[in-house]
Amino acid sequence: MQTNQLTIMNAPASAPSVPELLNKQRIRLAVSLFYFGQGLAFASWASRIPIIKASLQLTEAQLGTVLLMLPVGQLMTMPISGRLVSKYGSHSVLPVGACFYLVVLCLLSFAENAWHLGGALLLFGIAGNICNISVNTQGVLAENLYRKSIMSSFHGAWSIAGFSGALIGLATLNLQLSTSTHFYMITGLLLFNVFLNKKFLVEDTVGTSEKKSFSFKPDKLLVSLGVIGFCSMATEGAMFDWSGVYFHDIVKAPENLTTLGYAAFMVMMATGRFIGDAVISRIGRQRTLQISGIFMFLGMMSAVVFPNLIWCTLAFMLVGLGVACNVPSVYSVAGTHKTISSGVALAMVSSVSYLGFLMGPPLIGYIAQLLSLRYSFGLFACFGLLMFVLTSRLAVFRTK
Repeated sequence: MQTNQLTIMNAPASAPSVPELLNKQRIRLAVSLFYFGQGLAFASWASRIPIIKASLQLTEAQLGTVLLMLPVGQLMTMPISGRLVSKYGSHSVLPVGACFYLVVLCLLSFAENAWHLGGALLLFGIAGNICNISVNTQGVLAENLYRKSIMSSFHGAWSIAGFSGALIGLATLNLQLSTSTHFYMITGLLLFNVFLNKKFLVEDTVGTSEKKSFSFKPDKLLVSLGVIGFCSMATEGAMFDWSGVYFHDIVKAPENLTTLGYAAFMVMMATGRFIGDAVISRIGRQRTLQISGIFMFLGMMSAVVFPNLIWCTLAFMLVGLGVACNVPSVYSVAGTHKTISSGVALAMVSSVSYLGFLMGPPLIGYIAQLLSLRYSFGLFACFGLLMFVLTSRLAVFRTK
């Protein structure tokens, strides 16, 4: 099958014809569905963690150790993923990576002990990172076609997949379906998604003369973008893992409302991603990220100062809005780097950003152990201020 070969650079500014517009819309839908597919696969795994833990008779400490294999696999593949995308193109790497991701998802259901599960999670992390770099490269290319911000909506599709995966997981548990049956169903659905949409991916140019040969040396701009991503993803990771604990231990919420803060955060993060592109188009990327940093700071700090149910729910909603557009924005800017290919640039930014997601939750725990959970959230609020300062100083955001 041939891949779309629309010109993404130096295109005339005239209004597109109806066929061109329809083709662009189909490309956007295809890329969105690849984002959705990756999110649904990951959410399907996450929804089965308690069942797998029980079936393998793992303790909390053993499960925590095993789960570390997933980010280890992601981090060790960062430079490899960038090189693959640069050499073969994201339009070629993404369908293969997506299929690999689904095969490993099925392997997870066959784990018979902690060692098997750890090995499968290492492969899951490797496959996930290959998909992450290639799908975000496709997001950048599709955004170039539209000549306006649409990256946040792609990440919104990933967020919606998270909700869908959780609901499907709940349904399979109520229907008493096995983990392998659950994963087979998801794999069949998403393989069809790959087959249906791969021909609509944008063909990215590989081996161009204006790009430097592959290297993984630090670039000042990309490191700065990575630090912004780090601040956002550390906060995001903290909310994923600690919002329920905060509502239970600090807010003293009733047992049936301990997940309210997490739900409020997730709803507003998904909402923010779908409205984020319109906001960026209206007020600019720099001002959007500055406001996002302030929202992160005010949300986290408000939860510290006013630890009651209603106020903390509103505060976590504000944090959700604050983190919504940050990672899509830094990926958009990184993907248009003038001297480094999109795949390599995204791998560099992802390497720094993902450390925040990996290190944030444990750091919250260590600070809480030394001081208290409220102090942890207060210190993490400073990430919002740091992001505000960094986005204010980077000239690249003023033209994006």
